[in-house]
Amino acid sequence: MRRQDGAATTSPPWYPAPKGGTAKSWEEAYRKAAELVGGLSLVEKALTPIGTGWAMGPCVGNTGPVPGKFPSLCLQDGPLGVRFADLITAFPAGITAGSTWNRDLIRRRGAAMAAEQKAKGVNVLLGPSMGALGKFPAGGRNWEGFGSDPYLQGVASYEAITGIQSQGVIATAKHWVANEQEHFRQGVDAISSNIDDRTMHEIYMWPFADSVKAEVGSVMCSYNKVNNSAACQNAYLQNGLLKDELGFQGFIMSDWGAQMSGVASVLAGMDMTMPGDGIDWDQRNSLLGPELTKAVLNSSVPMDRLDDMVTRIVATWYKLGQDSGYPEPNFSSWSKDDTGFIYWGSGEAPIGVINQHIDVRADHASLAREIAAEGTVLLKNDRNTLPLQQPMKIGVYGEDAILIDGNPNLCPDRGCNRGTLMMGWGSGTVDINDPKEPLAEIRAKAATYGGVVEAVTDNNDIAAISSSAKKQDVCIVFINAAAGEGYLSWENVYGDRPNLDAQKNGDNVVIAVANNCDNTIVVVHSVGPVVMEKWVTKRQVRSILWANLPGQESGSSLVDILWGDVNPSGKLPYTIGRSLEDYGPGAQILYESNNGNRPQQDFEDGLFIDYRYFDREKIQPRYEFGFGLSYTTFSYSPITITKLRPFTSHPSPRPPPESTPPEYNSTIPPVDSTHPPGSFTPINRLIYPYLPAGSSITPGPYPYPDGYTTPPPLSPAGGAQGGNPSLWDPLLRVSFTLTNTGPVAGAEVAQLYVVPPTDSGVVMPVRQLRGFEKVFLQPGESRVVEMELTRREVSFWDIEGQSWRVPVPGVGVTVGESSRKGHGRGFVYLDRE
Repeated sequence: MRRQDGAATTSPPWYPAPKGGTAKSWEEAYRKAAELVGGLSLVEKALTPIGTGWAMGPCVGNTGPVPGKFPSLCLQDGPLGVRFADLITAFPAGITAGSTWNRDLIRRRGAAMAAEQKAKGVNVLLGPSMGALGKFPAGGRNWEGFGSDPYLQGVASYEAITGIQSQGVIATAKHWVANEQEHFRQGVDAISSNIDDRTMHEIYMWPFADSVKAEVGSVMCSYNKVNNSAACQNAYLQNGLLKDELGFQGFIMSDWGAQMSGVASVLAGMDMTMPGDGIDWDQRNSLLGPELTKAVLNSSVPMDRLDDMVTRIVATWYKLGQDSGYPEPNFSSWSKDDTGFIYWGSGEAPIGVINQHIDVRADHASLAREIAAEGTVLLKNDRNTLPLQQPMKIGVYGEDAILIDGNPNLCPDRGCNRGTLMMGWGSGTVDINDPKEPLAEIRAKAATYGGVVEAVTDNNDIAAISSSAKKQDVCIVFINAAAGEGYLSWENVYGDRPNLDAQKNGDNVVIAVANNCDNTIVVVHSVGPVVMEKWVTKRQVRSILWANLPGQESGSSLVDILWGDVNPSGKLPYTIGRSLEDYGPGAQILYESNNGNRPQQDFEDGLFIDYRYFDREKIQPRYEFGFGLSYTTFSYSPITITKLRPFTSHPSPRPPPESTPPEYNSTIPPVDSTHPPGSFTPINRLIYPYLPAGSSITPGPYPYPDGYTTPPPLSPAGGAQGGNPSLWDPLLRVSFTLTNTGPVAGAEVAQLYVVPPTDSGVVMPVRQLRGFEKVFLQPGESRVVEMELTRREVSFWDIEGQSWRVPVPGVGVTVGESSRKGHGRGFVYLDRE
């Protein structure tokens, strides 16, 4: 996996799986886990990493309980709220949170979501998402993550995880890794993402390193193959990169049905299977369950591998403090009725209370409103059309302004585009309980001063739209573009979008309004970039608000921006191009297989995705990455760069482990110890690890994979959570003064980009985001802003040395308001080593 030419590569073997318990901060959790695990029988150990089967518990994923010793864990989507539950908050999507560029807000969002999950009894929150990262602008699930830059994704993931786990809920970094498109994503013949070593480290693996640095409790391996090996049985990815190089201490779970083998996946580092059914959905042919018990008895899975799987899970439970008064699930993912089948998927008794209808929302609506407003990006504002100054006649146009029949939940898992778009679709969604419709909120605001609102919301009634627009002082047009997870489709959108066009005749609605209304404002709700070339330069289109996916507070947050109660401060987390082709050949989704039933997606663009490609090819985007206007203006002083420690090219040597993993008795027990107890009555369709009486199994020898008995050298880039500790040492401090030079208070996102030397001999992007600070200033106020650059942030991945290295002779630094608007620049030379 060390080639860099974009050709298909293979993942080298990396065995055996590194054991958890090497980090000092996890030492107490592992000590407690060792005490518990050391007292478990083989079948009790085998219960812990298996899913009990789809719908065989209250949550989307449920592990087997060890009665009196360890509970069944509840795993629940998702990245913007509690899926399938009532009386919860529908938070703004990840892409909206990313658009705030506000660390504090992202952390508070994570904490609020986790508080609701915990109150519902969820142990493991299946988020945040950082893969799909956004290689393909039309990717169906890009909106679940935070943006198409690894640094931005990494910072946001770190903050989200910190917030989630501050509530005692286990966060899940997903999807590991290169899970970039929905077409051909699932099954034994899933698409292979073929990635070279440097691209893996600098792009797709980057935010996962931040997640491990944040001490994330779990990581979800993805459906796709990587270099032609299924991600959940790719030993190099799981054992070599995640557990060795990044020092991950938690557990790896499969995506739901992403496990493609039994023994091979376990040996390759996967620790938990979800939901437990095996390759065929809801068929109960578990690849673990009794098969895991057999594998240990016949020695194809060493006892110490099972011990490590279980210990990682139990230690994570202790690490998050879930051993002390943690609530049990009080809701059902399968029914809103008060009572029903306890094991819904069994279709049989027992019957009991399955929903207690606990309201967990607290005051989270106000936080959701704040995030949605701060995540709105002002792209255009000619003649200072915004904020509105109490216009008396307001026209509102487009279906995206309304709720159809007042219902935001018309389609299961939001799997359609009907009415205003508050989120994409798929497993990363929630039921919306208290939606704020844009049109209703605009009417309410106008009524406070006597304004009159006229609306035409049929996108196909162009005549009525045109006629109405002629009569208005200001016209607000709503358009959108939806997408989502590939198990759902709507019209011609099969998860991934087929293009970057506005949907539902949106372009023609804008043109009709603009041709008849001199003050036209366009509001865009979208899962990602939308090509706006048909109307963006029209004189009458005065303002464009990029409202992303705002969640339940859509209308209220928008009104805050329109009338100036909130000064927009969002910045684009991706580039908006003038065409899909502008993003380059590497940004095109594979819609039809290029290799029979084994489709291949060669990541030939390497490091050059999104703005990096635009920069290299000198393509002028419509709106660049990091762009966003305000109702005020800001100025930047020249920058000052200070060295904080010797600025050398190479990191320190890998340190020894901080702690020693627990050891257990690895003696294989007798077969009869795995039989069900005499009083055992199985639940219909529930997955158990028991073997039937009379089973006869002979231990080994087992032909382990190549390299299993000859462990590879440890990565020099490893040694602690997130990698070699010296990678996180601050090397440089960049300082400058930021001033609000405009008439109103507002926040600016100052962005720091690293620029490579011209004579390093290393191919590098023109610029790479490596720092940002969001600063709120009163009119005329100035503040000194300081950003620190760590070794990792100024390094590239050295394929030959298999470590990070600062390029020779040093690095350049620029600071500004977007990726293409810099106001200060400097260069720092390396010290002699």
